[in-house]
Amino acid sequence: MSQPQPPMPYDVIGGSEAVEAIVARFYALIDGDPAYKELRALHAADLSPIQHGLALFLKAWLGGPKDWFERGQCVMSLHRRFPINAQVAEQWAGAMKRAIAAQPQVDERLGLVMSERLTHMARAMINQSEDSEKVHVA
Repeated sequence: MSQPQPPMPYDVIGGSEAVEAIVARFYALIDGDPAYKELRALHAADLSPIQHGLALFLKAWLGGPKDWFERGQCVMSLHRRFPINAQVAEQWAGAMKRAIAAQPQVDERLGLVMSERLTHMARAMINQSEDSEKVHVA
């Protein structure tokens, strides 16, 4: 008889509702906190489509519904066209860490692991040095 599988992080944190809350908090932070102004400048005025996409990605990444992966898109490739330097990557990682920490259902240790892994991903998207000309995409 096989061992039961441990629950996926998606289930442990509270599923879709928790992921949606994290994503909503993340975009509220980058939209309203001047600490994230460079990150915000890379986004279109309407954040709702990108908010939906991030929610799909995080759900799949955490072991929930795989809708994001069925789209056949690579998160790294999708960000290649944006000028991402270390400052922007750290802003993204910082806002995500705060958004995860604000979600009461997320166990502190799991939240730290999630934040750490997502920080690595954000840093992997850096495609410009700090002294590169900054181009903003609307």
